[in-house]
Amino acid sequence: MPHQRTAPARFTLDPAFSVGTVDPRLFGSFVEHLGRCVYTGIYEPGHPAADEAGLRTDVLELVRELGVTTIRYPGGNFVSGYKWEDSVGPVESRPRRLDPAWRATETNAFGLSEFMGFLGKLGPEAEPMMAVNLGTRGTAEAIELQEYANHPAGTALSDLRAAHGDKNPFAIGLWCLGNEMDGPWQIGHKNAEDYGKLAAATARAMRMIDKNLELVACGSSSQSMPTFGAWEATVLEHTYDLVDYISMHAYYEELDGDRDSFLASAVDMEAFIENVVATCDHVGARLKSSKKINISFDEWNIWYNARFQQDFDENPPDWPEAPRQLEDSYSLTDAVVFGSLLITLLRHADRVRVACLAQLVNVIAPIMTEPGGPAWRQTTFFPFAQASRYGRGRVLQVEAESPAYTTAKYGEVPLLHATAVLDEQSGEVTVFAVNRSRTRALPLEVALHGTGVSEVVEHSVLADQDPDARNTLAEPDRVVPRPAEGATVDGELLRCELPPLSWSMIRLAPGRG
Repeated sequence: MPHQRTAPARFTLDPAFSVGTVDPRLFGSFVEHLGRCVYTGIYEPGHPAADEAGLRTDVLELVRELGVTTIRYPGGNFVSGYKWEDSVGPVESRPRRLDPAWRATETNAFGLSEFMGFLGKLGPEAEPMMAVNLGTRGTAEAIELQEYANHPAGTALSDLRAAHGDKNPFAIGLWCLGNEMDGPWQIGHKNAEDYGKLAAATARAMRMIDKNLELVACGSSSQSMPTFGAWEATVLEHTYDLVDYISMHAYYEELDGDRDSFLASAVDMEAFIENVVATCDHVGARLKSSKKINISFDEWNIWYNARFQQDFDENPPDWPEAPRQLEDSYSLTDAVVFGSLLITLLRHADRVRVACLAQLVNVIAPIMTEPGGPAWRQTTFFPFAQASRYGRGRVLQVEAESPAYTTAKYGEVPLLHATAVLDEQSGEVTVFAVNRSRTRALPLEVALHGTGVSEVVEHSVLADQDPDARNTLAEPDRVVPRPAEGATVDGELLRCELPPLSWSMIRLAPGRG
């Protein structure tokens, strides 16, 4: 039965008008010692698919397919109580610790060396992004970790690393100066003035050892924080010349059954990025600096936090090991919103140079596992994998004319959310598009001025008759991308149709004739 249609949405692509080049780090992720992300997620000695290091090879295979680049570690809220020394050396000698952030017991069976080994098995793009503890610790411990991880040899800590079996330095070049220090929930929470001073002191000391490090200062935990804006300005007053990035974190969920507003979540994300960029540039102008601070959007996802927080607040901790926490099961609707968030990151590729999907396995993750059992892809896996594979190159400007719909939270919102990326090596242009309409197909017309593409290579669609359909242990392939028909290029005009409530990837190539 054909879908009802709206009026067409339209935009023009022209290689003369671009946003910026995609940094591969835009397709990063996040491994925190939280729930089952590490234990029975990426690491499960004794599992039938475990390798000699205890890493699950079925998960490794899926992470490679996902196309993850930079991976942030070890937190998250966990890092604000983290003692890095606990995570190195002989496993049998590592201490068990309470983790107050997530009310669990940390065994430290998986630590820094194991994490670096995991990255080594993912491929050349897998890069560590190490967070230091500026909650319960400070500058001294940060440079000790830096020496242990990065110094070649000849000092107490570099020689200790070698004695632990890692002769070669880890060469970690990207570091987070703490995590969400604006949040009252954070162990060692600080005000902006105190955090800014500590971050500056730590950055200065780390750069005295290696001036080429890239450093991320903590921005606001969300745009809704009461200190948002003022926090960034104060922190950057202290750190502007010492850091390269300021962090952004944002999570979205459907609240009170308001699905139309949920589908428009990227409206908030777009504004959040633009507001932080404006704040960074304002501070730079005040300091008369030509330097630009870029964005590390190092936590983003769909997270049903309201549901989790109520359970977390009401249940006293019994300090379990690797409990099932934050194991959201994602629907087709969640995947469409997730795709829209990805589009937002690409649309701001000029300033968002790092982004980390939080998290990688089991914990609000695109990959799920069962202890001793299988691993499978959630619905959100597919937009990320497609964007990582085909969203490399130069992002072209997209200013769309689109039918709109009304939301309670954001007012009038376009049904179409889209971006396009030009791969200058192959000449291919890939369009990523979301149709937010829950009931109507959206015709799309794209003028391809000067792009040189003349044929549709692929139109892949993630959609389903059931907006709440999801992939589960029992039905791991319930929702998968499927080929769509009818997309054509006539002269310099692409025509296609976006099904209701869908994520589409349309790949266009130069003619082969």
